[in-house]
Amino acid sequence: QVQLVESGGGSVQAGGSLRLSCAASGSPSSRMCMGWFRQAPGKEREEVAIIDSDVTTTYADSVKGRFTISKDNAKHTLYLQMNSLKPEDTAMYYCAAYLSRCSLSGGRVSPPGRFGYWGRGTQVTVSS
Repeated sequence: QVQLVESGGGSVQAGGSLRLSCAASGSPSSRMCMGWFRQAPGKEREEVAIIDSDVTTTYADSVKGRFTISKDNAKHTLYLQMNSLKPEDTAMYYCAAYLSRCSLSGGRVSPPGRFGYWGRGTQVTVSS
């Protein structure tokens, strides 16, 4: 079992930056496939970034070049550095974990199955 708790959300003006954190507790593993997702009101949840245990990463086209996913295995913490934020980045951001390594296909990493562990989310609001 793994518990995930996100933090670091807030309100920022367009062009600003935020750093989200996701602390894992319980029985986390350094070999977990982890990711960040977001969901805006009235929209479906979308994948933002995925990271494998060997730090191979995959990003959504909408955030590529602006967001960076990383992890600190010693602290069991996942991060999402968000720069050059846009109003369309406004959403609830969630972290998720899969208790084994990601699969690699077509140059993109993803969990072999569905993410089984989710945090409750942290709100990011970007004003124009």
